[in-house]
This record gives sequence, C-alpha cells and structure tokens, in this order.
Amino acid sequence: MAGPLAQVRVLDLSRVLAGPWAGQNLADLGAEVIKVERPNVGDDSRAFGPPWVKDSKGRETRDSAYFTSANRGKKSITVNVAAPQGQALIRALARECDVLIENYKHGDLARYGLGYEDLKSVNPRLIYCSVTGFGQTGPYRERPGYDFMIQGMGGMMSITGEPDGMPGGGPQRAGVPIADIITGMYASIAICAALASRGQSGAGQHLDLALLDSQIALLAYQNTNYFSTGKAPGRIGNLHPNIVPYQPFRSSDGEVIVACGNDNLFRKFCDAAGCPQLATDARFASNGKRVENRAELTRLIQEIFGKKTTADWLSLLESAGVPNGPINNIAQVFAEPQVKARGVKIELEHATAGKLPLVASPMRFSGTPLEYRLAPPVLGEHTDEVLRGLLGKSDAEIAQLRAEGVL
Repeated sequence: MAGPLAQVRVLDLSRVLAGPWAGQNLADLGAEVIKVERPNVGDDSRAFGPPWVKDSKGRETRDSAYFTSANRGKKSITVNVAAPQGQALIRALARECDVLIENYKHGDLARYGLGYEDLKSVNPRLIYCSVTGFGQTGPYRERPGYDFMIQGMGGMMSITGEPDGMPGGGPQRAGVPIADIITGMYASIAICAALASRGQSGAGQHLDLALLDSQIALLAYQNTNYFSTGKAPGRIGNLHPNIVPYQPFRSSDGEVIVACGNDNLFRKFCDAAGCPQLATDARFASNGKRVENRAELTRLIQEIFGKKTTADWLSLLESAGVPNGPINNIAQVFAEPQVKARGVKIELEHATAGKLPLVASPMRFSGTPLEYRLAPPVLGEHTDEVLRGLLGKSDAEIAQLRAEGVL
C-alpha cells in the first residue's frame, strides 16, 4: 500500500539540514521528492566529511555520511538556478509540483524570478515553504542563520551544560544540530497542514519557518518557567528543573538514569532501593518538596546507588516498574534488543556504496506503512529521468542544456 503522501510531488531546493530534513520526512511518507542541486558541486553537506560513504570496494566516495542522514528517498537533479534557462526549468518543475522547499537567504530566489509570488502565478496550488535563520519579517530577516549560532542566540546553550564553577561548566551546544532538525520537523508539520487546507480551499500558500523561532519554541517549559518567575533558567547539567529524582546516579561501575515522574514512582523507587523512609520524609514526600530539597535527596540516593552495579540496578528497577536506563553510546544503542526488534536500522541499495545502513523514520502507520524506496542519491543521478519524464525534454535538449552548463 502506498504511503500517506503518495500523491504528492515535492521540489526540494534546500541544502544542508533543516530543509532537507523536511524533504526526507515527506519522502518517507511516500511523496516524490525531487532534489535540485548545483551542477558539479551539489548540496554543501555532500562535502561535510570525513567520514565519507565508501563504495562496495571500501573506497571513499565524494559524498559524506552527513549527507546521507537527510536525503533518503529523493531524486537528485542538477540545475544552475543562476542561469535564465535554469530558472525556466525550475518554473516548469514548480508547475508540476505540490510543494516547494527552499532555504535561500531572504529575497534571493525572488531576484531570480523564483519567489513565492512568482511561482504562485505559475501554480496557484503550490505550497511554498521557506526555511531561513530568522524568517521573512523582522530586522534580522536578511541575516544568514546557522544552527550553532541559533542554539546560542535562541537560549538553548544557556540551559545546556554544567553550571559555572562545576567541572566542565559553561554553555554547551546540543550533540546534534537541534535547531536545524526541529525546524525541519516543524516545516514537515506545516507542509502537511497546508496540504490538508488546500484540500478544502484549492489554494496553496507561503510557509515561513525560522530556525530562531523553532529553537525558542523547543525550550518548552523552560520558557514558561521564565514567564512564571521572571527569572531566566540556568544550566543544571543532567538535572531536571521541575522533577526530582530525574537524573543519572553513579553505580559501582557506571551510571543509571532514574526518572521518577510522580510521587507514586518515587515511592516505588524507595521501596526497591531499600530506603522506604525517604518516601515518607516530609522533606521528600511530594515532588515540590523534592525539588526544594534536591541537593540533600541527591546526596542520600547517591550513597545508596554506589553499592550496586549498573546491571543490578537496571534489573532491580525494571522489576519494580521504575523508569530507568543506561547511558548508551551509539554503538550500544543499535545493540539494544528493543532497537533491533523495532527495525530502526535499515539498509538501502546505494548507487555507489551498495547496501547503505540508515535509520528508519520513527513514524509508524497501520494503514499506510512507510516504504523506503530510494537511497540518498548521488549528484545528478535522476536529472535525465526527471527532465524527460516530467517536462518531456528530449535527449538532444538535455544534452544541449548540459553543454551550456545549465545542468
């Protein structure tokens, strides 16, 4: 059975991560996604190595492992958007597509006659999704935006890391480009909502997604904690600002995360850990009291944790129904029985690498299951196919465009 977006065609003019992440989500959902790249160079992220994808003989290719993380399921074509003939091709493709994703700086595509108003006149049903650092309005709209700077500017780094004065203290970026990824996720949701709206109105629209907006939204309860208190939250390492205990503890040979999200779970934990008196202690009997007395409770629990191994604690707490887990490295993640059972790691046949390992989408559908059809493409792999099949170009016309540097 076809995926839920099987009737949707997407023109993806974006590069690096935020826009491509949205395009990959749509491809996973069944959409045909045509990725437009610069001739001879391609998406910037193809060069974000090492590590590089290796071919079937173990030789490094020209594509980075980074690129493969966000471009599964797409067809790659090369078009010189700066050339008038290239712009004509983009307009012709936009006429045949439902969605366009772009992450050029504000106003850049409009200068090529490829802005929203330009393409709306070509295809009034087109959903045109712009992904930029700061959005289409406001005094910063023409600034370039990159994940690291947005994590800093948007508050993420102010609440991530150990407090000043602690070992390793100071602001930290997240271990992945979280501003890019969350913007791609919000863009995916917005595009699907716009498709649903178009089903009623028949009209497309312009979607304006900004990394800064998305990063701020991701701060969730840290924002509302600030609104409630008037005090900007700070860094507290691996602790939770509103729940205790919700943190790692050192066992005799490692660390174990304990997540007691309510008073009942705390009582279960205390019973399992052999310290039932803590659950009835007035200082710790409610979550609010535990937050107020976090330091003392942490000290008492840590004394208990050091007496058993990580494996002992995992088994004990699992039996007691207390949420817990180890701190895995990524190799250990893919060795987890649950991860294997869920089929999180997949393989797709790549044009140069052979079987390429990738990570499945976490979206699961009972009626329209996702089907992974295409590996991340090599540069320009589908140029001739798309121009012939979608635009009716002859082999001679394609050869001429290539000779002129348009493709």
